[in-house]
Amino acid sequence: MNILQSKYTGYLVHITAWAVILGIPLFVTAPNRPLMQGPEYVRFLLVTLSFMVVFYTNYFRLIERHLFTRHPGRFLGCNLLLVAAVIALLHLFFRYILPPPDLIGMHRPELPWQHAVRFFAGNAILYLLVVAVSVAIRMTGSWYKAETARQRLEHSHTEAELQNLKSQLNPHFLFNTLNNIYSLIQIDTSRAQQAVHDLSRMLRYVLYDSSHPAVPLSAEIDFLRDYIELMRIRLPRHVRLFVSLPDEPSQTPVAPLLFISLVENAFKHGVSNEKPSYITIDIHEIGDQLICKIKNSYFPKAESDRSGSGIGLQNLAKRLRMIYPERHTFEYGLSGEADYQALLCIKLKEK
Repeated sequence: MNILQSKYTGYLVHITAWAVILGIPLFVTAPNRPLMQGPEYVRFLLVTLSFMVVFYTNYFRLIERHLFTRHPGRFLGCNLLLVAAVIALLHLFFRYILPPPDLIGMHRPELPWQHAVRFFAGNAILYLLVVAVSVAIRMTGSWYKAETARQRLEHSHTEAELQNLKSQLNPHFLFNTLNNIYSLIQIDTSRAQQAVHDLSRMLRYVLYDSSHPAVPLSAEIDFLRDYIELMRIRLPRHVRLFVSLPDEPSQTPVAPLLFISLVENAFKHGVSNEKPSYITIDIHEIGDQLICKIKNSYFPKAESDRSGSGIGLQNLAKRLRMIYPERHTFEYGLSGEADYQALLCIKLKEK
């Protein structure tokens, strides 16, 4: 439907432009000069129609056949022949069928060939200018179509890549969470049952709600709160966990599963079973800015440890570039020798 609308809009622009050109002599004139009438307007009409012949012969045939196929020599040769033929026909018509009024004393008597040369020289540049305008308009239209097609393809590619990232994220999240439930069953059965209930709610969010392009920020925060509480259960006593989440988060739409990779990474690398450890999670809104700051102690895992699947932060960075281009900052890495920090700032409202 959009393609048809664009096509008909183009036709309408062409028709309107030529109608304006043809109508100008009937309604607009120079000072002390009457409006065009009769034979004078017929001559103007014929010249304009000859412009249209040159313009559309190039627009629909010569540009596509020769210029787009990189044969500029053929294109130039065809146009020289076309312009010469059109000017020759106009010269014959104006000389023998509808000659202009005799301008006594304005020109010296000329031989026919002299008149023909002067007529051709006086009009050739004008017709070549028409050719140039035709090329410019056609090339601009071709570029616009190519750019539109590229953007559609890029959008489709982005959507497919986002779905691929989610399909990787879901089993990754499930694998880590089931590990936590398994550990909890051995510690406290009743709490494990509650954890299973919480997990079912979280999985519903991951598998169904996250399929939407955006979710309310409140839903994303509730999901994180459930996940953090589930992770808290299995933490050793010496691990300090500080969590600051909005008590009443807004309903502002955000991309789903934005923060889970950051939180998972903190629990994966920030906890030691023997050494003092800490994790700080702070998510808050300031105006239209959503800020997530996570800091934790850092204990590198062995290279053989695949619990993180190697997809978390890299996939998050990739998603952010696709969903919030030029509207986010994302930094992560070591902060000192034994601390790791991630900072994500998102401008929620697009200008």
